[in-house]
Amino acid sequence: MLFNAKLLALGEAAHHTGINSGDIIYQLLMFIILLALLRKFAWQPLMNIMKQREEHIANEIDQAEKHRQEAEKLLQEQRELMKQSRQEAQELIENARKLAEEQKEQIIASARMEAERLKEAAKKEIEREKEQAMAALREQVASLSVLIASKVIEKELTEKDQAKLISEYIQEVGEGR
Repeated sequence: MLFNAKLLALGEAAHHTGINSGDIIYQLLMFIILLALLRKFAWQPLMNIMKQREEHIANEIDQAEKHRQEAEKLLQEQRELMKQSRQEAQELIENARKLAEEQKEQIIASARMEAERLKEAAKKEIEREKEQAMAALREQVASLSVLIASKVIEKELTEKDQAKLISEYIQEVGEGR
């Protein structure tokens, strides 16, 4: 009541001066009440929502940073795996090249050995054929000698007759082949 009386006194004093101090006090009081209500029902929930939003954004940033670090780690692992794969592929290629070179050398050595074997076999065959030809020639020479001797024995020959006889026998041997 005392408050109302003071307000009323102020209001009367303002009424005389042209300013309504009761309205000013009423509006000031209503503004303070409005601020208190806004603080309790609007400002506090708004601040809570802002704080939640800030925490949510901070969590999202932390999650994004963790994902980025994981992605970087995976990228590094992938690079290492690619490097190892390239090294393994290079080693495989090098091993295949060495194996191919060894096989080539083995094939060449085998071919050379086979050629030598065939060459030796051919030499032996030629030698055998030569010996057979020589044996056949000896037989023919022997038979010719016997034939010539029998002819010589049958008649006495002159030098001219001997040359003629040898020519005839050589001719006969040539036809007999």
